[in-house]
Amino acid sequence: MTHTHYLWFETKRRQEIIDITDDVAEQVRLSGVREGFVLVSAMHISASVFVNDHESGLWHDILQWLEGTIAPWDPPRYLHNETGEDNAAAHLRSLTVGHEVIVPITAGRLDLGPWQRVFYGEWDGQRRKRVIIKVMGEAA
Repeated sequence: MTHTHYLWFETKRRQEIIDITDDVAEQVRLSGVREGFVLVSAMHISASVFVNDHESGLWHDILQWLEGTIAPWDPPRYLHNETGEDNAAAHLRSLTVGHEVIVPITAGRLDLGPWQRVFYGEWDGQRRKRVIIKVMGEAA
């Protein structure tokens, strides 16, 4: 059995981290799947989906790491931006963090560790984007 749902985002800031765990859990519940997996995937090449801790200091650290070490937001630095875009850093951030996760479902619930949550990472926001939630497995 499969169940598909789309989450839509239009962030207020260019970069944001949004906890989507409850949305994913609700789609698992609605699907009726008891044992299986849920794929959560950003459908844009300048966004990410990842699993980590919900802690504001860590979010700050992630954003600082991406800006300071991985891909500073410096449009003249990147060849991609010569196409008229200015979001090459967002593409590199997505590539580094990853665009999807697969989470196990056990007994009808997300089977995450004690501190794990599912997040949408927006690296080039302020426009409409989506995430697909695809629940797959055995129903009750």
